[in-house]
Amino acid sequence: MSEFGVHSEVGKLRKVIVHRPGLEMRRLSPTNAKDLLFEDVIWASRARDEHKAFVSLMRDDFGIQVMRVHELLEDVVSDPEGRAYILDRKLTPDEIGVLGATEVRAWMDELDSKTLVRHLIGGLMIGEMPPEVSATKAKVWADTHFALPPLPNQLFTRDSSCWIYNGVTLNPMFYPARKKETLHLAAIYKFHPEFKDGDFKIWWGDPPEQSHGQAMLEGGDVMPVGNGVVLIGIGERTTYQAVGQVAQALFDAGAAERVIAARMPVDRASMHLDTVFTFCDVDLVTVYEPVVDAITAVSYYPGDKGIEVRSETKHWVEVVREAIGLSELRVVPTGGDELQAQREQWDDGNNVVALEPGVVVAYNRNEWTNSHLRDAGVTVIEIEGSELGRGRGGGHCMTCPVWRDPI
Repeated sequence: MSEFGVHSEVGKLRKVIVHRPGLEMRRLSPTNAKDLLFEDVIWASRARDEHKAFVSLMRDDFGIQVMRVHELLEDVVSDPEGRAYILDRKLTPDEIGVLGATEVRAWMDELDSKTLVRHLIGGLMIGEMPPEVSATKAKVWADTHFALPPLPNQLFTRDSSCWIYNGVTLNPMFYPARKKETLHLAAIYKFHPEFKDGDFKIWWGDPPEQSHGQAMLEGGDVMPVGNGVVLIGIGERTTYQAVGQVAQALFDAGAAERVIAARMPVDRASMHLDTVFTFCDVDLVTVYEPVVDAITAVSYYPGDKGIEVRSETKHWVEVVREAIGLSELRVVPTGGDELQAQREQWDDGNNVVALEPGVVVAYNRNEWTNSHLRDAGVTVIEIEGSELGRGRGGGHCMTCPVWRDPI
């Protein structure tokens, strides 16, 4: 039976889900990039090369089992039950119209698995459907209109689901452009042979198509750090309504003893906790000080009458240090002067991913921060990210750990 569970941020990484940039990246344009949460269009083939190098590093040099979303989904939709699970929830009258829910559904049901997944992630334009399927829509929309929008943010697999100790959440994400990513991960966990008989829990967010109102969660804000502690950022994209429900689910199962929420300023540059704060070693973090210094910590505990909540008065780093039982938690700030630090934080200088204690992957463009990490004893393996970084996400964002050792 496969192993699952993420028990730390820096223990040996053994199994991870990533997504290779594909058709969806080629469909970014100056007119739709903002709506799809990108600052700029991406050179898709270069982004694929950069991602391939990242995957090869993890797989070949560190023996990590790297699973790719599109390959997992191809296996899922090869199973009629898995295919129906996705199409029943994606091709609804509310999403694609009454006729689309019947005509497009019937056509997509007959597609081969590779082509179907290509369109599930890469989007489906009216002109890509047979005339008999698209005739009605073509009267209203141009051939380049998307019947199914592309999902370029599927690249950032950390967000749509996140593993917390021996279970996973299926995350209702903040922006409409990202919400359909979660359905794909839910289908993988429910129907793929690697996962469907696995010994793990779904803590929260199931079924993925259900509206959770103001309760929204993204995995870049979630960090299981050991000692029964989970850190969750509350900022641009994760809300306190979700944090309380996740905490309750973990406490009810005895899976965690404390959830510490980091209330952050709402800002695009610091959209998730992991854009300003990541672990590089058991006792070392890299931080973007202007945001981390402004964090207000709130602790959730299991209580006799439900959740107990306590506002913390100490600095965020000190609260985390005490919670995980360290005598010292070393801090490496974003490198350079004030302007250089702003640039390197924007370029994901603090969004590194640990492959094992003291070994992290970082973009090579963040020269100052990488240098300071090396001075602190961290092994920094640099990857090219001139195109991948345009989506505002580094190695931490691009990885969904499925199995990681405790520390």
